[in-house]
Amino acid sequence: MTTMRRFGPAVPVLLLALLLIGPSFGLIGAVAARDIMLVAVLALMVSGLNLVLGYAGELAVGQVAFYAIGAYIAGFVGMSLGQTDLLIGLVAVIIGAVIVGLITGVPSLRLSGWPLAMVTFFLVLIVPNLIEIFGRWTGGGQGMAVDRATFFGGELGAYGYYIVVVVVTAVWFLVVRNIILSPHGTGFLVLRQSPELAGALGMSVYRTKLKVYVLGTIAPALGGALFAWMDGFLAPDSFTFGLAITLLAASVLGGGTSIYGALLGAAVLHFTESSLTGFNQYQLIIFGLLLVVLAIALPDGVVGLLRRWLSRFLPAPGRLVTEGSHTDDALQLDTLSGAALVVDGLEKSFGGNHAVRGVSFTARPGEITALIGTNGSGKTTVLNMINGFLRPDSGSVRLGDGPDARTISSMSVDAVARAGVMRTFQTPIMPAGVTTVDFVALGGYLTDPVSLGQTVLRLPAHRRRVREATVRAEQLLTALGLGDVLHANVDALPLGNRRLVEVARSLAASPSVLLLDEVGSGLDEGDLSRLEELLLRIRDAGVTVILVEHNFPLVMRLADHVHVLSRGTTLVEGTPAEIRDDDDVATEYLGTTPESNGGTR
Repeated sequence: MTTMRRFGPAVPVLLLALLLIGPSFGLIGAVAARDIMLVAVLALMVSGLNLVLGYAGELAVGQVAFYAIGAYIAGFVGMSLGQTDLLIGLVAVIIGAVIVGLITGVPSLRLSGWPLAMVTFFLVLIVPNLIEIFGRWTGGGQGMAVDRATFFGGELGAYGYYIVVVVVTAVWFLVVRNIILSPHGTGFLVLRQSPELAGALGMSVYRTKLKVYVLGTIAPALGGALFAWMDGFLAPDSFTFGLAITLLAASVLGGGTSIYGALLGAAVLHFTESSLTGFNQYQLIIFGLLLVVLAIALPDGVVGLLRRWLSRFLPAPGRLVTEGSHTDDALQLDTLSGAALVVDGLEKSFGGNHAVRGVSFTARPGEITALIGTNGSGKTTVLNMINGFLRPDSGSVRLGDGPDARTISSMSVDAVARAGVMRTFQTPIMPAGVTTVDFVALGGYLTDPVSLGQTVLRLPAHRRRVREATVRAEQLLTALGLGDVLHANVDALPLGNRRLVEVARSLAASPSVLLLDEVGSGLDEGDLSRLEELLLRIRDAGVTVILVEHNFPLVMRLADHVHVLSRGTTLVEGTPAEIRDDDDVATEYLGTTPESNGGTR
């Protein structure tokens, strides 16, 4: 089984070699070569859709518009500028796609969900109109002749151009593979699952959306350029709404979160379309119905089905791979250092409901400050204002003491996280399709990420950061007794393990302030004991810990200082011993009275 895993990546390499040498040995004829090129063009468009929709979860479905942009840029560069060189054309197409991607993405990505889908579908619908409007350069409805691409002044010929299409497609899929099998790809999956979680990890949600959107425009633009040079003629009827439906169907068929699923989906849809030439008038209906059926029957596509089948026989690999196991290395927490967190007069109302009223406290390094109270007392609302999910109506949150203190209550969620404030959630949020070790490693990686270019080229800086983050993740998970689920899908873990994973993910970022929202809920005695031991180590390392918890005995054992909230205000504060003996706490929080305890404490 290990051997199969090791040689699995060789399959695409062997397929590429077969495609490149096939025509020379008579294995691929002229007709088959054209089919392969058309599949490659369609696969490029589907790959762009998979990046944006499958991995990042953004309903940006305007790939056909960028397909047209790439095609007409290639034609314009050749016909109007006289530059037919392949490399010049490809560079011009990529630059054009990025520029148009930024122009359309900056405003449209302020939206999400179906509003974004409508905006990007609108781009597809207006392509024929834009071709007519700019008919001076596009040929309008009459079409546009395109010069064949050359390579350093030489003609490529049929076989040469076939090689170009295969190589360009292969290079793009290598780029996609290197992005997806990296923390950047894991970040895309986190963004798809929960923008709130992405922000809490330190990712700028908007910038990440824009990054993946622009990346997703390059592939269809390249496909458009290759199609233009291949056919030598462009017409508006090549860029229709029906093509957009075909892309969606191919993406769903192959699998939206599969690197090579785009090739499978494109191949099946291309040959299906060729066999339906006698039913052209019904093609949109057929593909529309196919899209619905596939979405219901194969939500993860054919590749997802194959993954589930193979998982019965092969152990699931991690996405971030290190050389050997580091789980036996001792977990070091001496690199952690805390910072004081000053909460001053926080107020927050939702309509007429005053959720938080004048809450103030100071959490200090090397201490666990607990916030307790009944449901609805405002504990989680206070945490949400500390880490930036909510803006207070009045009051402030400051990080640090003295002249170096920063007001973080006006900062964005990702900026607060990058400042060193990490948190867990009352209901753990776990992204689908991500292993446990990769999810925890992402928390540490985002504190000092490398650029997308370094990731694509697999430069030493990328490898070093991935190794460091993964080693740290393995150590944290092992310390919490989760060494046996390192490579399990994190969204498949039971609730207790999810809570421990959240703690590990937060610690991986080496935070100065750690916000824990009911982290002990749902844990059995063994897990609770490991968690308690780790939290004491974190406190002793000097981290500032703010604990929101309903487990009163746990709070009494762990906390250095306790604040009891009631109806949005501070009822009482003090040491655990003082809180345990307070009559108001007994009445409000524990539901007892001095009389019910025999009048003694």
